[in-house]
Amino acid sequence: MEGVNINFQPRNVVLIILLVTSYTNLIYALEKTHVEFIQTSCGLTTYPTLCFNSLSTQASAIQTSPKLLAQTALSLTLNTTLTTSLSIFKMSKVHGMAPREVAAMKDCIELLSDSVQELQKSLEEMSMSRPGSKVSGLVMSDIQTWVSSAMTHEDTCSEGFTDDSKLKSVVKGKVTNVARLTSNALALINSYASLIE
Repeated sequence: MEGVNINFQPRNVVLIILLVTSYTNLIYALEKTHVEFIQTSCGLTTYPTLCFNSLSTQASAIQTSPKLLAQTALSLTLNTTLTTSLSIFKMSKVHGMAPREVAAMKDCIELLSDSVQELQKSLEEMSMSRPGSKVSGLVMSDIQTWVSSAMTHEDTCSEGFTDDSKLKSVVKGKVTNVARLTSNALALINSYASLIE
């Protein structure tokens, strides 16, 4: 087998370097555009810093798609709500709680379970349409209603605890994060819905 004669002339090397540099700059510019899209979109939410911090890591998947942004926010919210629900369920198994705290924990777990169901339905409906296609206005209306309902469940969760309860403080901290993510997801869903009306 004879060796291949590769002629590396200076202009060929320069051309290769220019192509690689251009490609790298294009990728950087696209990524920057994706991140800027998320930052601008999150600026429309009630909790823009939380929105940006939670979604910017998915910039390459979201790109500049309002639908993917809303869907990703909804998925993140669902996952966080599930994790929070499990955490509160585990907390409810601790012995020594007052009867009112036990009842409040039970109510909160039930409300978060309802929230999970509403968010799950919403995500399933958003995911059913083909990639790149828009969700119908009627389906979007259902999704908006379900996510809004989930937010109400989350807001109601800590109401049954006594005001001076340490447990209320812990639960409220966990549920507040979920409620804020849900609020942001709803804002992004509303923004997407306004594009398909």
